[in-house]
Amino acid sequence: MNSPVMQHRLPAEASVSQRYSAAAESVEPALCCPVQYSSELLEVIPREIIDKDYGCGDPTPYVRPGDTVLDLGSGGGKLCYIAAQVAGPDGHVIGVDCNREMLSLARKHAATVSERLGYANVDFRYGLIQDLGLDLDQLATELSQRPVNDPAGYLALRHAEDRLRRERPLVADDSVDCVLSNCVLNLVRQQDRVQLFAEIFRVLRKGGRAAISDIVCDQSVPARLQQDPNLWSGCITGAFREDEFMRAFEDAGFHGIELVKRESRPWRTVEGIEFRSVTVVAYKGKQGPCWERNQAVVYRGPFKSVEDDDGHTYRRGDRMAVCDKTFQILQDAPYRGMFDSIEPRNPIPIKEATAFDCGRSVKRDPRESKGMDYHATTEAPAKGCGDEACC
Repeated sequence: MNSPVMQHRLPAEASVSQRYSAAAESVEPALCCPVQYSSELLEVIPREIIDKDYGCGDPTPYVRPGDTVLDLGSGGGKLCYIAAQVAGPDGHVIGVDCNREMLSLARKHAATVSERLGYANVDFRYGLIQDLGLDLDQLATELSQRPVNDPAGYLALRHAEDRLRRERPLVADDSVDCVLSNCVLNLVRQQDRVQLFAEIFRVLRKGGRAAISDIVCDQSVPARLQQDPNLWSGCITGAFREDEFMRAFEDAGFHGIELVKRESRPWRTVEGIEFRSVTVVAYKGKQGPCWERNQAVVYRGPFKSVEDDDGHTYRRGDRMAVCDKTFQILQDAPYRGMFDSIEPRNPIPIKEATAFDCGRSVKRDPRESKGMDYHATTEAPAKGCGDEACC
C-alpha cells in the first residue's frame, strides 16, 4: 500500500489508500480471497480485526519460535497477532503499513491481545514497504518542525529523509528472521518493485526467509487494465506475472526459492487472464566467500540432475565438490534430505582453507575427502548382511 502522505499519485495508487481506509471502517468483501487460518490461533484476536482482514494466503507456517518477524502491509494486524503466537514470548513481530486507518485498527487492540497471550511482542510501524528505511512517524515530526513551502524546503526534506534512513531506520539491516506478506506486494507501483525486493533482502539476517502470499497472473496485464483503479486496488491488475514473481526473488539475491502453494483454480479471470493465489518461500544466505575444505555432496534424486541458484549442477549419485558455504546451505531448509553430505576424514580449519572456484561443477575424488594416505582395511562382519546391525 502506498503512503497517504504523498501528494502526487497515480489514480491506482490513490484508490489503494482510499479503498483500504474505507475497509478499516467497514468490511469490504471484494478485497482479496477467503483464507482459512488455524482456529486456535484466531481465538485471541478480536472479531473486528478478523472481519476486516484482507489476504489471499497464509504464510505464517514458516515462522519459527523465537523469530523476529516482519509483516509487510500489516493492515489490521491479524497476521502479526498470529505470528506473535508462533514466535512466542522470545520472538518479536513488527507490522509495517502506510495506511493510518489500518494502523489505528491494529494498534487499538494490541493491549487486549497481549493480555490474552500473557506477553507483548508486537510493534506496529508507519512506513512504506518498498522503503523500509524511512519511518513516516519520524518524518511527520520533521515536517511539523520544518514545513515544506518552497524548493529549498523540499531539498532539506530529502536530506532529512536520508538522515533518518541512516540514523534511525524503520527496520535495520540484517535484523529480521522471517519476512511475511499477504496479498500486498501487488499493490506496489511497478517502478518501485525492484527496490521492494531489495528492501526485503536487506532487512533479513543471513539464513533468514521470506514467506510471501500474493496474487499472480498467467499472462502480462495490459496497461489499460493496470490503470483501472478498482481492479488495481482490488489486488487484481497489479498482480505479478507468475514467472516474473519467482524471478524477482532470484534477482534480489535469494536462494532456495520455492513455490510452496499454487491455487489450481483462479480466484478471478479478467479478459481471459487468470489471477490466482500463490505462496513463495525464499532464503537469504548464499552470499559470501567460497572456501575449499574438501567437502562433497551426493544428490539422491529422483531427477537425473538439478541446478542450484548459483549454477552448480548436481548429478544423481555423483560425489560433487562444493565449497564450505554451499555444503552448509545444502544441509538446511529447503534442501534438507535431498543430499548426502560427505565431510573430509581430516577436516580443514577455516583459517587454513584456500579459495574454492564456485564457477564450475566438478566431481570430488573420494581420496580428496578420505586422504591420499588412507589405506584402511576392515574385517568382514561376524554375521551375514541380513543382520540389521550390518546392512
